[in-house]
Amino acid sequence: MATLNVKNLPDRIYRRLRSRARRQHRSISQEVIHLLDRHLADEPDVSLLEMKGLGKKRWTGIDPAQHVRRERDSWD
Repeated sequence: MATLNVKNLPDRIYRRLRSRARRQHRSISQEVIHLLDRHLADEPDVSLLEMKGLGKKRWTGIDPAQHVRRERDSWD
């Protein structure tokens, strides 16, 4: 399992997190995992091609990997 260290966490956020963890009968680490999991589960995956204003028609039929490879090759 991975380890996550958070630096420069504002005191007010830490106090709110500690308070919430106590109310939920969890450790602070367990509460952070719970909150992150809940938030990330609600976040839908977004395809760049589904976003408006990014030129979807421009990229139709173009293989992104080939495009990136050609761009990188042009840097030499």
